[in-house]
Amino acid sequence: MAARPIWNGTLSFGLLNIPIALMTGEKRNELHFRMMDGRNKAPVKYERVNAETGEEVPYKEIVKAYEYSKGNYVVLEPEDIAEAASENREVIDIEAFVDREQIGPRYLEKPYVLVPGKKAEKGYVLLREVLKKTNKVGIGRVVIRTKEYLGMVVPEGDALALILIRFPEEIVPVEEYNIPEGNASKWHVTPKEMEMATTLLESMATEFNPDDYKDEFKERLSAAIKKRMKQKGATTSVEEEETAAPEATTNVVDFMSLLKKSLESKGDAPRKAAPVRKAAKKPATKKAPPAKSTKAKKSA
Repeated sequence: MAARPIWNGTLSFGLLNIPIALMTGEKRNELHFRMMDGRNKAPVKYERVNAETGEEVPYKEIVKAYEYSKGNYVVLEPEDIAEAASENREVIDIEAFVDREQIGPRYLEKPYVLVPGKKAEKGYVLLREVLKKTNKVGIGRVVIRTKEYLGMVVPEGDALALILIRFPEEIVPVEEYNIPEGNASKWHVTPKEMEMATTLLESMATEFNPDDYKDEFKERLSAAIKKRMKQKGATTSVEEEETAAPEATTNVVDFMSLLKKSLESKGDAPRKAAPVRKAAKKPATKKAPPAKSTKAKKSA
């Protein structure tokens, strides 16, 4: 089945807009289990129950509430959450370009793949190659479903990847932990120990090949499942509907003109520039409708 895009939109930097499809960049291969009652092997149901009446609550009646103090809640309306997200719901707007080495490994969170839309290959390749040439990554914001994330656009082979990165407040400072500070001599590590450790490391050094690493726990657990299935149990399959491949279209873009105009807006363009053709207009983004006035609700 063809992969389904999370959304179709644009990748934007300066005045250049590249139609893209945001595709997932990871596979979840965990083994999923269903909870059952050990007495009769019946599935265990999880129901949404009203804490006061004990009655099941229909999904349409469930609202989101924030606990602003112990035992006190404010109920949020759907438009409150919608307004908090960026207006550019289907745009990755690159705000800055930084050195790749400046993004520490603890900031990296989740990968996506950016696939160019129809007739958008030139702009896609232009950005990909300039990122490779400069060893830079693009930093911008992206809305996925109802949440806004910070992400970096980075070249990976022939592709552009979007890696979600954490905000600083999501990272625990290492200073909060008891980390041994200082060099090796402070901790009585001898030169001979350093030499032997270095020799060991070099003997184990190799090129990283992802195919060399397998989820051995999942393989052993899968074998245990197959063994158990021979005694009792059965399999079932679910067919999913196929979806048509996404198509995004764009007109032929005068990249030179857009690049010059982007530089002019930054004050870096030459004073005397040759006349250029009229640039394609940047597609307008729809603004969220004005919020309805709502009153905060509290639960007793």
